[in-house]
Amino acid sequence: MTIILFLVVLAVLIFVHELGHFLVAKKSGIRVDEFAVGFPPKIFGWVKGETKYVLNLIPFGGYVKIFGENPDDESMTGADSKRSFVNAKKWKQVCVLLAGIAFNIIFAWLLISISFMFGSLVPVGEGASGAYARYITDKQVVLTGVLKDSPAEKAGLMQGDRLLEVQSFGGPDLNTAKVRELIEISANAEVAVSYERKGEIEKVLVTPEFNKDSGKRVIGIYMENVGTVKLNPFLALWEGGKLTLVTIKDVAIGLGTFIGQSVQGKGDFTQVSGPVGIVSLVGNAANFGVAYFLGFVAFISLNLAVINLIPFPALDGGRVLFVIIEAITRRPIKPKIANTLNSVGFIILIILMLVITYRDIMKFF
Repeated sequence: MTIILFLVVLAVLIFVHELGHFLVAKKSGIRVDEFAVGFPPKIFGWVKGETKYVLNLIPFGGYVKIFGENPDDESMTGADSKRSFVNAKKWKQVCVLLAGIAFNIIFAWLLISISFMFGSLVPVGEGASGAYARYITDKQVVLTGVLKDSPAEKAGLMQGDRLLEVQSFGGPDLNTAKVRELIEISANAEVAVSYERKGEIEKVLVTPEFNKDSGKRVIGIYMENVGTVKLNPFLALWEGGKLTLVTIKDVAIGLGTFIGQSVQGKGDFTQVSGPVGIVSLVGNAANFGVAYFLGFVAFISLNLAVINLIPFPALDGGRVLFVIIEAITRRPIKPKIANTLNSVGFIILIILMLVITYRDIMKFF
């Protein structure tokens, strides 16, 4: 089920991105020959007007084939060259190229806003941002992870469980610090834990074990103080927009730092996930409810937008760079050079994705 959910998320994000290119190209009077979700082989397709619409088998991608985006003799001087991307005004070319990124950002904004309307879970308390402090209700402790073969896992605790009581202590004063304290003072005795999962309340007994690294008794859980932020539609759109901008900034800084470290040979690729790694993250996010899941999908959408802004051949940012160079030099880049650079860039990206996917698979072993 998690894999299906991931494929749906990926298909939607790709569709949104390519829809941006498609609509702006059409609006600009540029001919669009094909709109495809996924990579070949083809599952099915149909033709409407001058555009062929295709659904392909491999879901890790998608594309819009815009006439003249990869220049050739036909698009530059052929019968329909006036409707070619390469002959369009530079500002129109930039708008078409940036449209996919813009649509991913707008889509993320809408998802975040909807999550606020539903009631989004946000971190509170220890080290958390106070941006939504005045809106937070229903504060609780949620398990964000359970270690394999730990006392907690053996007792049946799972990621996403909401802790209600620990050793009969509960209510609004229960937080992660108090949970750790109650586990620590339990010595080697069993700890009674009451929790809620999908509306059902359960109670288990967990026996802590001594952790040499921390010097404390633990049961093998990761937890977070969270609260629910539920806003009216207008406030949700406002706060959603603010969070979208903050997230874009954070993602850009993180990506820029990673690229800089990689150039210096210090990049930590263990922190990078490809499609396989994201599958498990999608499943984890779904465990926390619809609102949290929508926020997670928005986060992926914003990552996709920022990555596509990188001025690297084959990415939208690289193509925009070519247009800017042409505008400054007032002469076109030779089609053979531009097409070769984009092809090489695409191959490098595919190789990088395969390497990251291999690392993701090896993590399971």
